Amino acid sequence: MHEVAYAMGQGGEAGQGGGGLMGLLPILVMFAIIYLLLIMPQQKQQKKHAAMLKSLQKGDKVVAAGGIHGTVAGVDEARGIVVVKVDENVKLEVLRTSVSAKLEK
Repeated sequence: MHEVAYAMGQGGEAGQGGGGLMGLLPILVMFAIIYLLLIMPQQKQQKKHAAMLKSLQKGDKVVAAGGIHGTVAGVDEARGIVVVKVDENVKLEVLRTSVSAKLEK
């Protein structure tokens, strides 16, 4: 009796051969879609932001973290700090990485 059940079980699975690569295909397609829709645009945005931070110069109008608007009064490359002039007598030192955006002049 066990031999018949074993033979029936083997016959059902033998017809489904080739499951190795075909089983991975949906996972690979999903990874490609996630990469194209999520990862690639995020990397592009990060590169654009890094280029903006690198190009900061005196006189650029910026928005820092927390919504602080001001004009770049100086850049300290060694410490990674940007001096932002907020008002006539008010200057803030913020980390270069905390600058969110550069505004049009």
